[in-house]
Amino acid sequence: MFEPKIVCFLCKWCTSAGADLAGTSRLKYRPNGVNIRFMCSSRVDPEHILWAFHEGADGVLIGGCHPGDCHYEDGNYKTQARISLLNRLLDDFGIDTKRLRLEWISAAEGAKFANVMNEFTEELRSKGPLKLAAREMAK
Repeated sequence: MFEPKIVCFLCKWCTSAGADLAGTSRLKYRPNGVNIRFMCSSRVDPEHILWAFHEGADGVLIGGCHPGDCHYEDGNYKTQARISLLNRLLDDFGIDTKRLRLEWISAAEGAKFANVMNEFTEELRSKGPLKLAAREMAK
C-alpha cells in the first residue's frame, strides 16, 4: 500500500513544541512526516516547499502559531499571505493545492498535531503519489 512522504516545516515556538508534546504524550499518529524546525513559519520560503515536492514529498505541512500569538508578532500573517499566493502557482507545476497544508497548532495542542498528521496522511494516501514531470526528467 502506498505510504505518502510528508515534509513538515514547523515553527519552533508552537507547532514543533506541539509535535514534541504529541510524542511525549505517546499519542498515536502516522509516522509519514519528517519535521524540519524553523524559528517562525514566515521563514519558510516558497522555494523550500517547491524543493520538497521536487525531491519526492507527496505533501507539505506548514505549522505555525495561531494568528495573534506569533512570537515575532505578525509572522504567521505573512505565512498565510505567502501560502495563498503559492497556491495560485501550484497548478502551473501540476501540484494539487490540497497537497500543501497550513495549520495553526500551539505548543499545548499535541492532540491536534497528531490528528492533523493522521488526516493529512489519509488524504494524501487517497490521492496517491505525486507525479511531477520535473521528477521524471531528473531520473
